[in-house]
Amino acid sequence: MLQVEAAKADPARFNVLYEKYYKSIFVFIHRRTNDEDLTADITSQVFLKALINIRKYEYKGVPFSAWLFRIAFNELNMYFRKNDAARVVSIEQSSIGQMIHDAQEEDTSHAQQQMLQALKQLELEDIQIIELRFFEKRPFAEVAGIVGITESNAKVRVYRILDKLKKLLQKKI
Repeated sequence: MLQVEAAKADPARFNVLYEKYYKSIFVFIHRRTNDEDLTADITSQVFLKALINIRKYEYKGVPFSAWLFRIAFNELNMYFRKNDAARVVSIEQSSIGQMIHDAQEEDTSHAQQQMLQALKQLELEDIQIIELRFFEKRPFAEVAGIVGITESNAKVRVYRILDKLKKLLQKKI
């Protein structure tokens, strides 16, 4: 928090925050684009916007990183809307297994394929919430901060999405 306050007082001190969060923001964006050049461009936009708006940042109970991820989230959405580009979802086996367990308590290769098919039927915003919660293992408070909803709303949305996935999976059985 002291680093943020120092950067608010003197933007030249923003480099400490840049160094601290660059890699995690880059990875966050790369998982959604799978293109290093595009990722580097969007990441630079994120930090430029953060530097320009650092004085507007206010602590609201979630880490500073959630504010940066919110900017990254918005930049990605703007890019995909503007360019009508294909969105990439990076999925790890352990994350899919956890989602399958949470949605229907079955963990097989066939169930993983069904889960992938079910995920394709979700709305973009639902997929983003699932990515943040299960693939990136972010706490509800951070998911809420990144997506711009309350923590309790984030919990409700995750459980509703899981319920929707469960119903989609049951239809395929």
